[in-house]
Amino acid sequence: MKKRILLNYFNLCALFAALVLTTTPNVPLSASPNVTGRTISKDTLFNKKATLKIMERVADWQLNTWNTKGFKFKKYDWTNATGYTGLFALSRISKKQAYSNMLIEIGNELNWNTGPDRFMADDYCIAQTYVQLYQNYKDEKMVKPFRALADSIVAAPSYESLEWAPRIKSREWAWCDALFMAPTSLAYLSTATKDPSYLNKACKLWWKTTEFLYDKNEHLFSRDSRFINKVEKNGKKVFWSRGNGWVLGGLVRMLDNLPKKHPDRPKFISLYKEMTTKIASIQQADGSWRTSLLDPDSYPTKETSGTGFYCYVMAWGINNGMLNKTEYLPIVKKAWIALTSSVEPNGMLGSVQQIAGAPTNIAANSTEVYAVGAFLLAGSELYKIF
Repeated sequence: MKKRILLNYFNLCALFAALVLTTTPNVPLSASPNVTGRTISKDTLFNKKATLKIMERVADWQLNTWNTKGFKFKKYDWTNATGYTGLFALSRISKKQAYSNMLIEIGNELNWNTGPDRFMADDYCIAQTYVQLYQNYKDEKMVKPFRALADSIVAAPSYESLEWAPRIKSREWAWCDALFMAPTSLAYLSTATKDPSYLNKACKLWWKTTEFLYDKNEHLFSRDSRFINKVEKNGKKVFWSRGNGWVLGGLVRMLDNLPKKHPDRPKFISLYKEMTTKIASIQQADGSWRTSLLDPDSYPTKETSGTGFYCYVMAWGINNGMLNKTEYLPIVKKAWIALTSSVEPNGMLGSVQQIAGAPTNIAANSTEVYAVGAFLLAGSELYKIF
């Protein structure tokens, strides 16, 4: 009974905060991320204790689901690997050992190997968590297999066009999702081993993908070459929410590993600020982002995987002095309300778009582990703010 009361308490906190936001004066976000004048109540949703509690509730649901129902996807799969990034972030602030224990158990079971399609970005997304665990435990077995693979990636020429073609994903970072999966793993390895070749390769391939897929007018990424000229019903270009979330999530993780004097750092910061300004300007009234960023009316329900990434990267920007706190914290808080109000009493995070490569409609009771990862990453940065 006490547990049920506590769960209901957090849901009421989220509801109360949402009501405060919707009944206070709003400054339009369409032209600028500046939201000076919007009043947000500092209630019990916005503090370290409440943030950690709901993070643990979501993570515990995920662990319980794995333990009782098994893994829906292969343990090395990008879906789970994204979840692991959030679990690792949570393990750094929670006193519970279950999160790091689970990650180590998975690594040992996989012999610290990545997926079988060795040069495909998705299949070595898991390596970024391996490297972070290595940084904690200094156990060489955690990075030895990936370091061998990374040496091969550095040596590979990567000369192909990024035009969509059969098996191009096994050879090039030809889709925007790859920017969360691959360069981050190389960048973390570079930091851990003090070998700049991994980071330099990550930067080189990052800019190859960016040059091909980034729309310099809209400040958003097309998912891949098939979408560059596609438009939505309203005539605006197709820009997929989670796809741009992948990019920004990867971008801040690159910045976490780029030395202050690295020659590419200013370019990464400029890209980060351009994109976050754009993303902030198209946040919806409920605090979320729709699956089609520029045509929200065609997909009118909130979606939590993209929203989770945007909350994460803007909170990160506040914590790292790259975004103005006065302007962006209200946006982050509003996004956090949208996310926490999608958590069921049992801890399941809902309103998640299923595996896709483009905007789709979603159901409120839809969940996936990659959204859990984004949620936990967002919470970990909010925890630092509060």
